[in-house]
Amino acid sequence: MALKRVDYDERQHSVYAAGRAMPEETRAMWMRLFAEQLPARRPLTIVDLGSGIGRLTPSLAEAFGGPVHGVEPSPKMREVAEAAGPRPGVDYLAGEAANMPLDDDSADAILMFLSFHHVPDRAAAAVEIARVLKAGGRLLIQGGFSDRMVAPTGWHRFFPRAFEIEREMFPSTDEIESVFAPVGLKPLRLIETPVQYWGSVAEAAERLRLKPFSTFEHLTEIELAEGFATLDAAVAAETTPTPVTGVSMLMVLG
Repeated sequence: MALKRVDYDERQHSVYAAGRAMPEETRAMWMRLFAEQLPARRPLTIVDLGSGIGRLTPSLAEAFGGPVHGVEPSPKMREVAEAAGPRPGVDYLAGEAANMPLDDDSADAILMFLSFHHVPDRAAAAVEIARVLKAGGRLLIQGGFSDRMVAPTGWHRFFPRAFEIEREMFPSTDEIESVFAPVGLKPLRLIETPVQYWGSVAEAAERLRLKPFSTFEHLTEIELAEGFATLDAAVAAETTPTPVTGVSMLMVLG
C-alpha cells in the first residue's frame, strides 16, 4: 500500500521545533561536512530546498556567507521559520522542488535535508534543480536510502514498524541516480556519518511524545501505544544517561 502524503500544515508544523531540535554540535558537524563538499571560496549561494522551519537555513548563511534561500511548500512551516525574525543573508520563499522561484544558474549548491522523499514528481524536480544549479554546482541529499537501511537503530527500535515504513518511504541510491542522470547530475560520493539525536533515553522520550517525525503519521494508535510503553520502560531502566544515536547518509551529486 502506498504511503499517504503527509501535510505539514495539519500538525507537524506545531511540534517540529520542539520535537526536532538539533544539538548545536550536530549542526556544526553538518556545516563542516557540507563545507568539505563545496568550494572554499566565499560567499556561496545556497538553496535550502525543503527548508521547513529553518532548522539549518541561518547556519548555512553563517557558514557560507549567503545568500541562502529557504524554499518550502508548507505555509505554516514557513511561518514558524519567519517568526524567528530576520537573519542576515536568509530569505524564505514559497515553492517546491519542481517549482523554485529562483533564476537559472543562480545557486552554487542545493541542499535537500530530509526532504527529497517528500517530493511527489521527482523527474520534474530533477529538471528544476538542474536549471537552478550553476555549472559545476553541487546537490547535497541528506536522508535515508532504502538499500542502505539494514537494521533499526536510534529511536526506530522502540517503534519496529517505523523502520519498515521508512524503507518504503525513502528512495534507494539507484533510484536517486536514475532520477538525476537525464539532467546530467551523477552521484559523486555517499558519506555515512554517526549522529547523536538525544543525550539520553529520557530526552528521546520527551521529544518523541510530540510525534515529530512524519513516520509517526503512518503508525496505528496501537503501534504508537506499544512503542511508547517500550520507550517508557527503557526510560525507567536508564540509570545513567545513554545517548540515542544513529547513522546518517549524505549523497553528493554534481
